Amino acid sequence: MRYLTEEEVNIATKFLFLSMAIIVIQQDIHLIQTGAFKIKAPYVELLKRMASKALNERKRLRKQMQKHKLQVIPLEKNNTFSSYLFLCNGREEKRNYFNPTIQKKVETIILELMRKALQPDQSYAFANT
Repeated sequence: MRYLTEEEVNIATKFLFLSMAIIVIQQDIHLIQTGAFKIKAPYVELLKRMASKALNERKRLRKQMQKHKLQVIPLEKNNTFSSYLFLCNGREEKRNYFNPTIQKKVETIILELMRKALQPDQSYAFANT
């Protein structure tokens, strides 16, 4: 049974998966910086741009969560499923996610962040015209 509105669930799930994507990006930055890459700077720069865009988006989502008095609390995790509790104005809803589905959603977010990070900087384009 659903106790949260579709909008509340959408905000909470976006926040949850975006937070996971940020962790993956930060881990990748560390792995590249400490790894055996011959030329590290372009990869690190791309990942840092992605992280910046993700952090800005998460900040926007966090404001929406505060407005809705919405919280996401991790409950359980095993090899197959991860469970989270979504709280909103005294209502709560437990959500179970299949771990491979989580991985696919995080991958999709990372690809979208990569596309955004690779777009030409609009302010730079206008400055040079």
